[in-house]
Amino acid sequence: MPILAARRLRPFLALLLLALAALPATAAEKLTSLRLDWAYYSPVSLVLRDKGWMEQEFAKDGIKVEWVLSLGSNKALEFLNGNSVDFGSSAGAAALMAKANGVPIKAVYVFDKPEWTALVTLKDSPIHTVEDLRGKRIAVTRGTDPHIFLLRALALHGMKPQDVKMVLLQHPDGRVALERGDVDAWAGLDPYMAETELEKGSRLFFRDPDLNTYGFLNTRQDFAAAHPDIVERVLTVYEKARLWSLAHPAELRTIVAKAAKLSDAVAAKDLERNDLSSGLIGQKQRDTIVAAGGVLKQSDVIPADTDIARTADALIDPQYILRVEKRLEAAR
Repeated sequence: MPILAARRLRPFLALLLLALAALPATAAEKLTSLRLDWAYYSPVSLVLRDKGWMEQEFAKDGIKVEWVLSLGSNKALEFLNGNSVDFGSSAGAAALMAKANGVPIKAVYVFDKPEWTALVTLKDSPIHTVEDLRGKRIAVTRGTDPHIFLLRALALHGMKPQDVKMVLLQHPDGRVALERGDVDAWAGLDPYMAETELEKGSRLFFRDPDLNTYGFLNTRQDFAAAHPDIVERVLTVYEKARLWSLAHPAELRTIVAKAAKLSDAVAAKDLERNDLSSGLIGQKQRDTIVAAGGVLKQSDVIPADTDIARTADALIDPQYILRVEKRLEAAR
């Protein structure tokens, strides 16, 4: 190309590059599929999967909705970190732990305020207190709220992780190990915890609702930055399912029982320990996970030099649900 022609093209190319940079990310990176997890510990996700409302919302855009089962917070966070899902359901403290260890996520919604974990043993076990766990084998799923609950319970009773023998298993396998007598106790999770409680007489020997952290719906940072409109639409559908769940408790129980293959009584016991009254995420949730952060540092679960408060601030991002709530309020 002649030098003069090239020089004349430069201003045009510069303007073209500026125009392309100004295009919304959603236009440049049009979605063809949306990947969400579902989990037995997230009743609202079970409703969404049953009702097909997410599929209905995105069908008009030609976006296929794909559902991936998460068996624990650790799996949901692994899926997010590996770009296997766009939205993953985890406990708040587990999300903090992942964020502190470099997983690039944002917590954008609260799907539940649960008492979904407790320390569990068999009905005839000699274990009655946390102190009785010294030297005992405890089934636990690393990187989940039950794991963090166990660490905090030990710390509250003057014990360290080294004082017990942790057996790392996924939640349903932990329940089986307890019932078989392969372990002495289990850091339990509903609905498996409710199931062994009602069907096998297992005892919840240590409970503390305040040591349970909220259920967070997380998304990847790059996804939220590229598709803020999609994040808001997903949360709008989540809100529809949450409100429906509050208005239809009997139907919710049926959906949970069917999805998790539970008896009606077990599903009811599970749902007794779930509070679906708000999807908002913010200061209250931040304070809860910050309170768990100190124990996580002491237990070497997250780096000792982690700034817990700053990490929590970087994790929790309420802007999307606040905009959704504002629109929903205006429409009422």
